[in-house]
Amino acid sequence: MKRLLLLMLLSITVILFSITGLLVSLRINTEEVKKANQEYEYYLNKEIYGTEVTTLINKVIDQNERNSIAKDEKGYYIDNGENSIKIEFKMITIERTYQMEDFYNNDINEFLANFNTIRFKCTNIEYHEKTGKISKLVIEQLEY
Repeated sequence: MKRLLLLMLLSITVILFSITGLLVSLRINTEEVKKANQEYEYYLNKEIYGTEVTTLINKVIDQNERNSIAKDEKGYYIDNGENSIKIEFKMITIERTYQMEDFYNNDINEFLANFNTIRFKCTNIEYHEKTGKISKLVIEQLEY
């Protein structure tokens, strides 16, 4: 009888510790996602210059590389549904939508030289359904 009671108490204790550990882990993960997203959510609906856009492109490329995000045959990062990030540019200079890789792969310094004082605005942010992390930023050129 004592063994059965001891076994039940031990089982309940293990279950409680497991649930507590899971809740702590979930909270830490949620805080990490929130902190990572804040770095990019800062730009939503803000006007920024080409110099800051260049910094943002470099930051996203670096993050994708650190996360080992695969690329397709054109050199564009493939959305992995978890931690990949893309930046899409709606340009008015040449009415077309570009991916960040277009600027990065064709010499980011040329982009910087041509657009350093041009204003841009982040108009939309999308998130990965699975992780809640940012998956895409949409940035629009505001002036020539």
